[in-house]
Amino acid sequence: MEKLIINFTPTGMIPTKAMTQHVPISVSEIVEDVHKACDLGITMVHLHARDEITGKPTYKKEIYAQIIEGIRKFAPELVLCVSLSGRDFTELEQRGDPLFLEGALKPDMGSLTLSSLNFNATASINSPKMVQDLATIMLDKGIVPELEVFDIGMLNYAKYLIRKKLLQPPFYFNLLLGNIACSQANLLHAGVLLNDLPIDALWSFAGIGKDQLKMNSLSIAIGGGVRVGIEDNIWYDTSRTKLATNLELLKRVKSLAETNSRELMTSQEFRKRMKFEVGNGNYGRTS
Repeated sequence: MEKLIINFTPTGMIPTKAMTQHVPISVSEIVEDVHKACDLGITMVHLHARDEITGKPTYKKEIYAQIIEGIRKFAPELVLCVSLSGRDFTELEQRGDPLFLEGALKPDMGSLTLSSLNFNATASINSPKMVQDLATIMLDKGIVPELEVFDIGMLNYAKYLIRKKLLQPPFYFNLLLGNIACSQANLLHAGVLLNDLPIDALWSFAGIGKDQLKMNSLSIAIGGGVRVGIEDNIWYDTSRTKLATNLELLKRVKSLAETNSRELMTSQEFRKRMKFEVGNGNYGRTS
């Protein structure tokens, strides 16, 4: 069975300190949570930056640079992905800003949501031009898209971008299930998404909110990876009586992996599979 990809998502754009004291927001908090996660064992981390005064999401590469620098002091091989989300930011210059970090601060990956979608109260706007422009920047800079898929149409669009040669194999997909306006967290929807993945694709399941544990458990059992962290779910239990820490969510995934005899895919192993640079000062995909 394939080794287990653990994609750690510590912060996201939605959780606030008012919602949960456990969400890391400042640079130091994010770096500290990633450090703890590395000690436990993860493959990669999906980063969101926040303004340290307001706590609101920020696109600014200067903040991402501080986070990346802090993480790479103790984990120079860890695969790092920066968020290019369309929830709060509408201009290409904003969304693509972290992609212009270079050298030891260059991210390996950037998130690429493959179409527009609605969440409970907000929309994520991803026009065809925006998706293609972000993909073009990443292709030019040797940064690999972390392909975010919320429904089957997004997989169809990924294949369109592959035909246009804006996406190059091998690919990595996050398949996110349980959002109110998209694919639901059940076996039928999960199976349809898996059936339509392109060849040369690694993948992880994510479950939104109460569905995180369900989809993580399913993916571990059937050979996929997991996306896990407070970004997608602030609660430890489905009854919503106990707020989770990132470390608690990760420890539970590690326990499930052990039960299913799933060995962790290390960052270095993921780098080889994805044709990345080796880390330790060299990041992104090899040319």
